[in-house]
Amino acid sequence: MNILVVRNDKLGDFITALPAIYLLKKHNKDFKIHVLVAPLNKELATTCSFIDEVIVDDTTNAVTLANKLRPYKIELSFTMFSNTKVALAQSLSSIKTRVAPATKIAQIFYNKRVKQRRSKVEMSEYEYNIELVKSYFSDLNTHFPTPLLHVEESSQIFNNFKNELNLTKDIVVFHPGFGGSSDANLTNEEYFKLIKIASTCSVDVVVTFGPDEKRLYDIFNKEFSSSTVKLYISQDGLINFAALLSHVKLFISTSTGTYHLAALVGTPTFTFFANTLFASVKRWRAISSDHIQHPYMLSKERSEYNKLFKKIQIDLKNVIDDKS
Repeated sequence: MNILVVRNDKLGDFITALPAIYLLKKHNKDFKIHVLVAPLNKELATTCSFIDEVIVDDTTNAVTLANKLRPYKIELSFTMFSNTKVALAQSLSSIKTRVAPATKIAQIFYNKRVKQRRSKVEMSEYEYNIELVKSYFSDLNTHFPTPLLHVEESSQIFNNFKNELNLTKDIVVFHPGFGGSSDANLTNEEYFKLIKIASTCSVDVVVTFGPDEKRLYDIFNKEFSSSTVKLYISQDGLINFAALLSHVKLFISTSTGTYHLAALVGTPTFTFFANTLFASVKRWRAISSDHIQHPYMLSKERSEYNKLFKKIQIDLKNVIDDKS
């Protein structure tokens, strides 16, 4: 059976679909699993051994997308997050069974609609995605391994990284940027404080930046130019960055795509979330073991925020020193 899974939005959103995709493939090894992804997620999707075919949604309208889907002869689709374009395109491409959450006007183009009420956040996003698949395959085994992604030759990539930056100890990574995809983050000055705390521990500290974050890099470079803290701009692609993260001791960031990527490869995370249900850790819980996740909900109320930031400083040192 040819099955399509649609999750053609941001990095973190696509990662939340991966457990459901893995479970589909595990349910029946003869299923041919296709995914429809945004261009930025092509490399990650191609790396996943449980995905057979990657279809990149670089289209602007439903008709063009339908023409792109039709040759794959899809028999069943699961749309994790829908809009009118992808809904209509699937109908036009003659996919016989089209499963999606019963939300938005676009649901009229699906012939199996599942009431999930995701806005209530009664479970995490990845659990909702699994539930959607289980609505069709009721005997689906919902257990999946962690880490879910293993990058080939990651040790060699990591060793090259260590040699390039002259790193000899366990590595703690800070990633202060977020590309506008997070609802809350620390200020640069607060990151400075945490980085200086980490630098007092027996670890190497690296601050990482995306290829489009040169301005942020310059700000941190000015602050740490005379310290032992190393700065690194990731320019070799998503999977190369995932390979590096899979070997570090701790990854500190706001709740954004790189947080999900770090968790996906089994790295302990120290993460900042907005103090709202929509943006909470309850909704965006990472795909990893709970005991290696350290989430913090940032209050908008200043006194509560200041109190929490003091706790974050203490906890960070304890986590790095393995005293948590």
